[in-house]
Amino acid sequence: MSRRSRKITIPINRKTAEVFDEILHIPKKMMPDAKKDNEGWWSFTGPYGPAKLKFNENSQLGILDHQYVDSEAKWDVPMRVVSSGDYSEVVITFFKPDHFSEELFNERTNEIQSMMENMKKIIEQN
Repeated sequence: MSRRSRKITIPINRKTAEVFDEILHIPKKMMPDAKKDNEGWWSFTGPYGPAKLKFNENSQLGILDHQYVDSEAKWDVPMRVVSSGDYSEVVITFFKPDHFSEELFNERTNEIQSMMENMKKIIEQN
């Protein structure tokens, strides 16, 4: 049986390499208390309390897969930065955690889409 998922795609008016590099440092720009440890984990206060995030990146392939952990769930998130001429597409996929209701999954992914729109604004302003 397949798990429910949601894909979010955000166009960003910047070259792919620039978008990739900006996303690696976006936690500090979006969460003022974000700190990165020696193992590559970003720790910060998220919408639901303490949270952490770690990228598993490959710049040659545009891979920015990451793990996100907070008090509600642990997410393994596939993320890609894809070139499209003079701009980039950021594609991110979320799989519904088994313990999330459909309503909660929709609520969280809508919040994430809003955060990605904010990320887009920050990247395009730099």
